[in-house]
Amino acid sequence: MKRLFWITIGVTITTWLLGCGNDGNDDANEGQLPTGRNYKQGMRDFVRGMSAYAKGINPDFIVIPQNGHQLITDNGRETGSPALTYLHAIDGVGREDLFYGYDDDNIATPISARNHMIAFLEIASRHGVEVLVTDYCWTETFMADSYRQNAARGYISFAADERELLHIPRYPTTPYNVNLSNITSLPEAQNFLYLLNLDNYRQKTAFIRAIERTNYDLVITDLFYEDTEQLTSSDIAALKVKANGRTRLVIAYMSIGEAEDYRYYWQTQWEANPPSWLSEENPDWPGNYKVRYWDEDWQGMIYGSGNSYLKKILDAGFDGVYLDIIDAFEFFESQVEQGE
Repeated sequence: MKRLFWITIGVTITTWLLGCGNDGNDDANEGQLPTGRNYKQGMRDFVRGMSAYAKGINPDFIVIPQNGHQLITDNGRETGSPALTYLHAIDGVGREDLFYGYDDDNIATPISARNHMIAFLEIASRHGVEVLVTDYCWTETFMADSYRQNAARGYISFAADERELLHIPRYPTTPYNVNLSNITSLPEAQNFLYLLNLDNYRQKTAFIRAIERTNYDLVITDLFYEDTEQLTSSDIAALKVKANGRTRLVIAYMSIGEAEDYRYYWQTQWEANPPSWLSEENPDWPGNYKVRYWDEDWQGMIYGSGNSYLKKILDAGFDGVYLDIIDAFEFFESQVEQGE
Protein backbone atom coordinates (compact mmCIF):
# COMPACT_ATOMS: atom_id res chain seq x y z
CA MET A 1 0.00 0.00 0.00
CA LYS A 2 0.99 3.55 -0.58
CA ARG A 3 0.93 3.74 2.02
CA LEU A 4 18.57 16.92 8.07
CA PHE A 5 19.62 18.09 11.17
CA TRP A 6 17.58 19.79 13.89
CA ILE A 7 14.36 20.95 12.35
CA THR A 8 14.20 24.22 14.21
CA ILE A 9 14.92 25.07 17.79
CA GLY A 10 11.26 25.96 18.27
CA VAL A 11 9.95 22.57 17.08
CA THR A 12 12.51 20.74 19.20
CA ILE A 13 11.53 22.70 22.30
CA THR A 14 7.84 22.06 21.56
CA THR A 15 8.44 18.32 21.42
CA TRP A 16 10.43 18.46 24.67
CA LEU A 17 7.70 20.41 26.42
CA LEU A 18 5.09 17.92 25.27
CA GLY A 19 6.50 15.29 27.56
CA CYS A 20 10.23 14.61 27.38
CA GLY A 21 9.55 10.95 26.61
CA ASN A 22 7.19 9.92 29.39
CA ASP A 23 3.87 11.16 27.99
CA GLY A 24 3.03 12.91 31.21
CA ASN A 25 2.18 9.66 33.02
CA ASP A 26 3.53 8.44 36.33
CA ASP A 27 5.81 5.67 35.10
CA ALA A 28 8.42 7.25 32.84
CA ASN A 29 10.20 3.92 32.34
CA GLU A 30 7.11 1.94 31.34
CA GLY A 31 7.82 0.13 28.08
CA GLN A 32 11.56 0.89 28.12
CA LEU A 33 13.60 -1.93 26.60
CA PRO A 34 17.17 -3.08 27.32
CA THR A 35 18.38 -0.73 24.57
CA GLY A 36 17.24 2.17 26.78
CA ARG A 37 14.79 3.29 24.10
CA ASN A 38 11.03 3.26 24.52
CA TYR A 39 9.84 2.67 20.96
CA LYS A 40 6.18 3.31 21.74
CA GLN A 41 6.95 6.61 23.40
CA GLY A 42 9.17 7.57 20.49
CA MET A 43 6.21 7.19 18.13
CA ARG A 44 3.92 9.11 20.49
CA ASP A 45 6.42 11.96 20.59
CA PHE A 46 6.72 11.93 16.80
CA VAL A 47 2.95 12.18 16.32
CA ARG A 48 2.63 14.86 18.98
CA GLY A 49 5.37 16.93 17.39
CA MET A 50 3.63 16.70 14.02
CA SER A 51 0.32 17.66 15.58
CA ALA A 52 1.80 20.69 17.35
CA TYR A 53 3.44 21.85 14.13
CA ALA A 54 0.31 21.42 11.95
CA LYS A 55 -2.11 22.93 14.46
CA GLY A 56 0.25 25.85 14.90
CA ILE A 57 -0.40 26.62 11.24
CA ASN A 58 -4.06 25.54 11.12
CA PRO A 59 -5.73 25.05 14.53
CA ASP A 60 -8.53 23.03 12.90
CA PHE A 61 -6.17 20.58 11.22
CA ILE A 62 -7.17 16.96 11.91
CA VAL A 63 -4.63 14.32 12.95
CA ILE A 64 -5.62 10.64 12.72
CA PRO A 65 -3.07 7.85 13.37
CA GLN A 66 -3.98 4.44 11.92
CA ASN A 67 -3.49 1.23 13.94
CA GLY A 68 -0.85 1.10 16.68
CA HIS A 69 -3.64 1.03 19.25
CA GLN A 70 -1.14 0.15 22.00
CA LEU A 71 -0.06 3.80 22.01
CA ILE A 72 -3.40 4.73 23.57
CA THR A 73 -2.27 3.58 27.04
CA ASP A 74 0.98 4.34 28.82
CA ASN A 75 2.10 0.71 29.01
CA GLY A 76 0.52 -0.54 25.79
CA ARG A 77 -1.91 -2.80 27.63
CA GLU A 78 -5.68 -2.68 27.98
CA THR A 79 -5.37 -2.06 31.71
CA GLY A 80 -2.89 0.80 31.34
CA SER A 81 -3.62 4.43 32.09
CA PRO A 82 -4.63 6.55 29.09
CA ALA A 83 -1.67 8.25 27.41
CA LEU A 84 -3.33 11.62 27.84
CA THR A 85 -0.88 13.95 26.13
CA TYR A 86 -0.91 11.67 23.08
CA LEU A 87 -4.72 11.47 23.06
CA HIS A 88 -4.97 15.25 23.43
CA ALA A 89 -2.74 15.69 20.38
CA ILE A 90 -4.90 13.63 18.01
CA ASP A 91 -8.46 13.97 16.77
CA GLY A 92 -9.18 10.43 15.68
CA VAL A 93 -7.75 6.92 15.55
CA GLY A 94 -7.97 4.64 12.53
CA ARG A 95 -8.24 0.90 12.94
CA GLU A 96 -8.12 -1.73 10.22
CA ASP A 97 -9.64 -5.23 10.40
CA LEU A 98 -11.76 -4.65 13.49
CA PHE A 99 -14.66 -6.86 12.38
CA TYR A 100 -13.39 -8.29 9.07
CA GLY A 101 -9.94 -8.90 7.62
CA TYR A 102 -7.74 -9.57 10.64
CA ASP A 103 -6.68 -13.10 9.60
CA ASP A 104 -7.70 -12.78 5.96
CA ASP A 105 -9.93 -10.58 3.84
CA ASN A 106 -13.63 -11.39 3.86
CA ILE A 107 -13.20 -13.41 7.06
CA ALA A 108 -14.65 -12.29 10.39
CA THR A 109 -12.05 -11.13 12.88
CA PRO A 110 -11.69 -13.53 15.84
CA ILE A 111 -13.67 -12.36 18.85
CA SER A 112 -10.61 -12.27 21.12
CA ALA A 113 -8.66 -10.03 18.71
CA ARG A 114 -11.70 -7.84 18.10
CA ASN A 115 -12.39 -7.35 21.81
CA HIS A 116 -8.72 -6.59 22.46
CA MET A 117 -8.75 -3.79 19.89
CA ILE A 118 -12.12 -2.47 21.05
CA ALA A 119 -10.82 -2.12 24.61
CA PHE A 120 -8.26 0.42 23.37
CA LEU A 121 -10.65 2.15 20.98
CA GLU A 122 -13.15 2.67 23.78
CA ILE A 123 -10.47 4.38 25.87
CA ALA A 124 -9.80 6.75 22.98
CA SER A 125 -13.50 7.35 22.45
CA ARG A 126 -14.05 8.19 26.12
CA HIS A 127 -11.40 10.89 25.78
CA GLY A 128 -13.10 12.58 22.84
CA VAL A 129 -11.14 10.87 20.07
CA GLU A 130 -13.20 9.73 17.07
CA VAL A 131 -12.79 6.15 15.84
CA LEU A 132 -12.57 5.34 12.12
CA VAL A 133 -12.65 1.66 11.14
CA THR A 134 -11.72 0.07 7.81
CA ASP A 135 -12.89 -3.52 7.41
CA TYR A 136 -11.90 -5.65 4.42
CA CYS A 137 -14.72 -7.79 3.02
CA TRP A 138 -16.59 -8.12 -0.26
CA THR A 139 -19.61 -10.30 0.57
CA GLU A 140 -22.48 -7.84 0.82
CA THR A 141 -23.91 -9.39 3.97
CA PHE A 142 -20.48 -9.05 5.63
CA MET A 143 -20.17 -5.44 4.47
CA ALA A 144 -23.62 -4.66 5.87
CA ASP A 145 -22.70 -6.39 9.13
CA SER A 146 -19.48 -4.36 9.35
CA TYR A 147 -21.39 -1.10 9.01
CA ARG A 148 -24.00 -2.23 11.52
CA GLN A 149 -21.53 -3.35 14.19
CA ASN A 150 -19.39 -0.23 13.87
CA ALA A 151 -22.40 2.07 13.98
CA ALA A 152 -23.63 0.32 17.13
CA ARG A 153 -20.41 1.40 18.84
CA GLY A 154 -20.47 4.91 17.44
CA TYR A 155 -17.55 4.31 15.08
CA ILE A 156 -17.33 5.80 11.59
CA SER A 157 -16.60 2.95 9.20
CA PHE A 158 -15.75 1.94 5.65
CA ALA A 159 -16.12 -1.59 4.27
CA ALA A 160 -13.44 -1.95 1.58
CA ASP A 161 -14.05 -4.77 -0.89
CA GLU A 162 -10.29 -5.08 -1.62
CA ARG A 163 -7.20 -4.21 0.38
CA GLU A 164 -5.42 -2.22 -2.32
CA LEU A 165 -8.04 0.56 -1.95
CA LEU A 166 -8.19 0.99 -5.70
CA HIS A 167 -11.80 1.96 -6.26
CA ILE A 168 -15.10 3.10 -4.81
CA PRO A 169 -17.09 0.02 -3.74
CA ARG A 170 -20.33 -0.63 -5.59
CA TYR A 171 -22.00 -1.68 -2.36
CA PRO A 172 -23.71 0.07 -0.77
CA THR A 173 -24.95 2.18 -3.68
CA THR A 174 -25.00 5.23 -1.41
CA PRO A 175 -22.72 5.77 1.59
CA TYR A 176 -23.86 4.29 4.88
CA ASN A 177 -25.71 6.99 6.87
CA VAL A 178 -25.71 9.30 3.84
CA ASN A 179 -26.86 12.78 4.79
CA LEU A 180 -27.40 16.32 3.53
CA SER A 181 -25.24 17.98 6.18
CA ASN A 182 -22.24 20.20 5.65
CA ILE A 183 -19.29 18.46 7.32
CA THR A 184 -16.81 20.87 8.86
CA SER A 185 -15.37 18.80 11.72
CA LEU A 186 -14.54 15.15 12.32
CA PRO A 187 -17.33 14.47 14.87
CA GLU A 188 -19.90 15.53 12.24
CA ALA A 189 -18.83 12.85 9.75
CA GLN A 190 -21.09 9.78 9.53
CA ASN A 191 -19.22 7.84 6.83
CA PHE A 192 -15.96 7.91 4.89
CA LEU A 193 -14.24 6.68 1.75
CA TYR A 194 -10.67 5.36 1.77
CA LEU A 195 -9.33 5.57 -1.81
CA LEU A 196 -5.57 5.42 -1.83
CA ASN A 197 -4.19 3.88 -5.02
CA LEU A 198 -5.37 5.77 -8.09
CA ASP A 199 -4.08 3.41 -10.80
CA ASN A 200 -7.62 2.79 -12.10
CA TYR A 201 -7.93 6.45 -13.05
CA ARG A 202 -5.96 7.22 -16.20
CA GLN A 203 -6.24 10.95 -15.64
CA LYS A 204 -6.33 13.05 -12.51
CA THR A 205 -9.54 14.68 -13.69
CA ALA A 206 -11.22 11.26 -13.87
CA PHE A 207 -10.29 10.58 -10.26
CA ILE A 208 -11.61 13.96 -9.12
CA ARG A 209 -14.88 13.51 -11.02
CA ALA A 210 -15.39 10.07 -9.50
CA ILE A 211 -15.11 11.53 -6.00
CA GLU A 212 -17.30 14.51 -6.90
CA ARG A 213 -20.12 12.11 -7.82
CA THR A 214 -20.23 10.67 -4.29
CA ASN A 215 -21.81 11.85 -1.05
CA TYR A 216 -19.23 10.58 1.42
CA ASP A 217 -18.73 12.89 4.39
CA LEU A 218 -14.98 12.33 4.50
CA VAL A 219 -12.46 11.15 1.92
CA ILE A 220 -9.00 9.78 2.71
CA THR A 221 -6.69 9.87 -0.30
CA ASP A 222 -3.11 10.55 -1.34
CA LEU A 223 -1.42 13.92 -1.77
CA PHE A 224 -0.11 12.67 -5.12
CA TYR A 225 -1.76 11.35 -8.25
CA GLU A 226 0.36 8.46 -9.62
CA ASP A 227 3.08 9.13 -7.05
CA THR A 228 4.57 12.18 -8.76
CA GLU A 229 1.85 14.70 -9.65
CA GLN A 230 0.77 16.57 -6.55
CA LEU A 231 -2.88 17.48 -6.09
CA THR A 232 -3.34 21.24 -6.19
CA SER A 233 -5.38 23.45 -3.89
CA SER A 234 -8.03 23.72 -6.62
CA ASP A 235 -8.13 19.91 -6.86
CA ILE A 236 -8.69 19.65 -3.11
CA ALA A 237 -11.35 22.37 -3.22
CA ALA A 238 -13.24 20.33 -5.83
CA LEU A 239 -12.96 17.15 -3.75
CA LYS A 240 -14.46 18.96 -0.75
CA VAL A 241 -17.87 19.30 -2.41
CA LYS A 242 -20.28 16.37 -2.24
CA ALA A 243 -22.54 15.45 -5.15
CA ASN A 244 -25.44 16.97 -3.20
CA GLY A 245 -23.61 20.28 -3.05
CA ARG A 246 -22.72 20.09 0.65
CA THR A 247 -19.19 20.19 1.98
CA ARG A 248 -17.01 17.34 3.23
CA LEU A 249 -13.58 16.79 4.72
CA VAL A 250 -10.60 15.63 2.66
CA ILE A 251 -7.76 13.94 4.57
CA ALA A 252 -4.28 13.13 3.21
CA TYR A 253 -2.70 9.73 3.70
CA MET A 254 0.95 9.77 4.82
CA SER A 255 3.23 6.96 5.95
CA ILE A 256 5.57 8.02 8.75
CA GLY A 257 6.86 4.62 9.93
CA GLU A 258 8.24 3.63 6.54
CA ALA A 259 9.94 5.43 3.65
CA GLU A 260 8.58 4.81 0.16
CA ASP A 261 10.90 4.77 -2.84
CA TYR A 262 8.28 6.37 -5.11
CA ARG A 263 7.94 9.54 -3.02
CA TYR A 264 9.38 12.91 -3.97
CA TYR A 265 11.90 12.79 -1.11
CA TRP A 266 13.51 9.49 -2.17
CA GLN A 267 17.12 9.64 -3.37
CA THR A 268 18.45 6.83 -5.57
CA GLN A 269 21.85 6.87 -3.86
CA TRP A 270 20.20 5.66 -0.68
CA GLU A 271 20.09 2.11 -2.09
CA ALA A 272 23.88 1.94 -2.09
CA ASN A 273 24.56 4.42 0.69
CA PRO A 274 21.51 4.54 2.97
CA PRO A 275 21.12 7.28 5.57
CA SER A 276 21.43 6.23 9.18
CA TRP A 277 17.66 6.31 9.72
CA LEU A 278 16.85 3.93 6.82
CA SER A 279 16.33 0.29 7.78
CA GLU A 280 15.39 -2.83 5.83
CA GLU A 281 12.78 -3.20 3.09
CA ASN A 282 9.34 -4.42 4.06
CA PRO A 283 9.04 -7.90 2.45
CA ASP A 284 5.27 -7.54 2.20
CA TRP A 285 5.37 -4.16 0.46
CA PRO A 286 8.32 -3.84 -1.98
CA GLY A 287 9.61 -0.29 -2.20
CA ASN A 288 8.66 0.44 1.41
CA TYR A 289 11.51 0.62 3.92
CA LYS A 290 11.43 0.59 7.70
CA VAL A 291 12.76 3.79 9.23
CA ARG A 292 14.18 4.76 12.60
CA TYR A 293 11.32 7.16 13.03
CA TRP A 294 12.81 8.84 16.12
CA ASP A 295 15.73 10.12 14.03
CA GLU A 296 15.75 13.90 13.57
CA ASP A 297 16.72 13.71 9.90
CA TRP A 298 13.72 11.51 9.06
CA GLN A 299 11.38 13.65 11.13
CA GLY A 300 12.75 16.76 9.43
CA MET A 301 11.61 15.45 6.06
CA ILE A 302 8.16 14.71 7.47
CA TYR A 303 7.44 18.01 9.22
CA GLY A 304 8.90 21.31 10.36
CA SER A 305 10.12 23.01 7.18
CA GLY A 306 8.70 24.56 4.03
CA ASN A 307 9.62 21.52 1.93
CA SER A 308 8.48 18.92 4.44
CA TYR A 309 5.81 16.38 3.55
CA LEU A 310 3.33 17.71 6.10
CA LYS A 311 3.80 21.30 4.93
CA LYS A 312 2.95 20.23 1.37
CA ILE A 313 -0.26 18.67 2.70
CA LEU A 314 -1.12 21.83 4.61
CA ASP A 315 -0.37 24.07 1.64
CA ALA A 316 -2.57 21.97 -0.65
CA GLY A 317 -5.56 22.66 1.60
CA PHE A 318 -6.24 19.22 3.07
CA ASP A 319 -8.33 19.22 6.24
CA GLY A 320 -6.06 16.77 8.00
CA VAL A 321 -3.66 13.86 7.78
CA TYR A 322 -4.09 10.10 8.16
CA LEU A 323 -0.86 8.64 9.54
CA ASP A 324 0.09 5.12 8.55
CA ILE A 325 2.67 2.64 9.89
CA ILE A 326 2.17 4.04 13.38
CA ASP A 327 2.80 0.51 14.61
CA ALA A 328 6.42 0.60 13.38
CA PHE A 329 7.45 0.31 17.03
CA GLU A 330 6.50 -3.39 16.87
CA PHE A 331 9.26 -4.06 14.33
CA PHE A 332 11.98 -2.53 16.50
CA GLU A 333 10.66 -4.09 19.68
CA SER A 334 10.75 -7.51 18.00
CA GLN A 335 14.35 -6.93 16.93
CA VAL A 336 15.32 -6.28 20.54
CA GLU A 337 13.49 -9.40 21.66
CA GLN A 338 15.34 -11.44 19.02
CA GLY A 339 18.66 -9.92 20.09
CA GLU A 340 19.31 -8.19 16.75
